[in-house]
Amino acid sequence: MFSDTRRWNAKVPGVSHENLATIRAVGRAFPPNYMPQQVAIDNLRQHWSAQSGAARRLLRLLETSGVQGRYLALTIPEYRELDSFAKANQAWLRIAAELAEAAARNALACTSLRPHDIDHIFFVTGTGIATPSLDAPLINRMRMRADVKRTPIFGLGCAGGAGAVARAADYLRAFPRHVALVISVELCSLTLQRDDTSPANLIASTLFGDGAACVVLCGSEAPEAGDVCVVDSRSTFYHDTERVMGWDIVDSGFKIVMSSEIPNLVRANLASEVNAFLKRHGLERRSVRHWILHTGGPRVLEAVGQALELDTQTLERSWRLLAKVGNVSSASVLLVLASLLESGEARPGDYGLMIAMGPGFCAELALLRW
Repeated sequence: MFSDTRRWNAKVPGVSHENLATIRAVGRAFPPNYMPQQVAIDNLRQHWSAQSGAARRLLRLLETSGVQGRYLALTIPEYRELDSFAKANQAWLRIAAELAEAAARNALACTSLRPHDIDHIFFVTGTGIATPSLDAPLINRMRMRADVKRTPIFGLGCAGGAGAVARAADYLRAFPRHVALVISVELCSLTLQRDDTSPANLIASTLFGDGAACVVLCGSEAPEAGDVCVVDSRSTFYHDTERVMGWDIVDSGFKIVMSSEIPNLVRANLASEVNAFLKRHGLERRSVRHWILHTGGPRVLEAVGQALELDTQTLERSWRLLAKVGNVSSASVLLVLASLLESGEARPGDYGLMIAMGPGFCAELALLRW
């Protein structure tokens, strides 16, 4: 199991942390199977060899996916054994639990906190089903307290990571002595529909990867505090857009819904939403030094850049993560955050903006301050 953790410690001079949640640490975890994009494409092309049109479309997608490789939950022979939704979900239950624990332990290892100190878990996924949700086995595996609170979040898709950070920050303003974990685990490869040669499924097969991330957030009166304040958040729901993105639940599992209209929605709406959000804090887009954007894919990143008038260099971190690990759904924006914190680029007083979009269609924004 490959994993990584990062830590940052400097206090922010001259910035009030009164009753604001702070981000203390981020842990990351990936399955051990890393596959270069060309190898993945070759295997998919072989599987769909009887569908010549599908193979040609797949080759064209390879040129525009922006992905160089991805972590995958299983080896190729193991995927061939998944001939039912039940088998795919059983694999998800096993591997997602392992990754959730690895990411959580890696994040906590960057602090003096222990599993017993956690008061609330916000568990995010959209690629598998479990009742009880996977935070329950996680509590057992890590021997957390019996009174730990659990908020499972399913169905926000790629927006789930940013949304969960925002909800956790809201909770910690009400319970300032508490510590919360946001854990996102996505095993997108287990949702592949092997007999579906639709453009949406072909895109998904070349774009999405697997992995997990865990964010430790502390209330303003918690035993530890981080350096990054979650100043505010904003949720935006676009009416009558349910068929833009999501899942159709079919006999073989999760069948992706992904409209070509997503970039147009971004270009038409994102700038006004961001402007209104920043304005209530007396800020403008030029006030934001760090843009923490979900790695939604080339067309989405291009649309975000056009809407917000951001050049490629400003979005370089998201482009780089897209190339390295693909789109890891709700975990992606947390992986971008981890990369930013690892870089040490942020300085006291800097503002950052987390942005992720997902089914609904919706957007989740979180304003950060160092």
